[in-house]
Amino acid sequence: MSGSGMRAVVTGGTSGIGLAIVKEFVRRGAVVYALARREAPLPEGAVFVRCDVTDEKSVAAAAAEILSREGRIDVLVNNAGFGISGAVEFTELADAKRQFDVNFFGMVNMTKAVLPAMRKAGGGMIVNISSVAAMTPIPYQAYYSASKAAINAYTMALANEVRGHSIKVCALMPGDVKTGFTAARKKSLEGTDAYPALEKSVRTMERDEQNGMPPEALARRAYFIATRRHPKPLYSCGFSYKLFCVLASVLPKRLVNWILSKLYG
Repeated sequence: MSGSGMRAVVTGGTSGIGLAIVKEFVRRGAVVYALARREAPLPEGAVFVRCDVTDEKSVAAAAAEILSREGRIDVLVNNAGFGISGAVEFTELADAKRQFDVNFFGMVNMTKAVLPAMRKAGGGMIVNISSVAAMTPIPYQAYYSASKAAINAYTMALANEVRGHSIKVCALMPGDVKTGFTAARKKSLEGTDAYPALEKSVRTMERDEQNGMPPEALARRAYFIATRRHPKPLYSCGFSYKLFCVLASVLPKRLVNWILSKLYG
């Protein structure tokens, strides 16, 4: 599928990675609907639709509005998400649940809302934004890593369920990307007496993010995936992150965890 004439929906589409994806798809000729809770400037060719992905009624209303205008949704990019950091022992359960509510169940809500239309149309593409942290869980980002690992598992299972309807599903696993995501992270330093590595670990992680790839590189990768005829279930972006994912798959898990402990522990 080429961008010209494509109808695409991007959640979290008004900032960071989501906005970069919106711009890339528009540049390629797609009509793009950017979903978010708050409106922000968008490029010509993109349409803002207010939506809270954690609210099923809000998601259903957004999907219905887009389908009433366009008649179909060719591509859904589930990008909405945020991060929390802190020691597992001291993380409030409400914060952990909110992490999954946005990152995982927000994706679930949007996917369920578009699947009936995609089945009726005889096909479609769903791209879920995951993270390299899904394969290499980062200490003091346990809940974020777990939410992204859940996305990968969901993606692979769903891909097999909808294969007979010519609907393709895949996950894109970015590494460090320089966006406002870092500043927006909800950080807790509670428990530093018990876990003295916490503050340094988070500081190292955020330094790596701010030295990471530009969101435009990830957006180009997302478009490439969205237009594949036979996509793989999981993709990374950038040679070093591809290599890291490969090593995480083949090396003994004890060794992988030891390396992560040296990097972030």
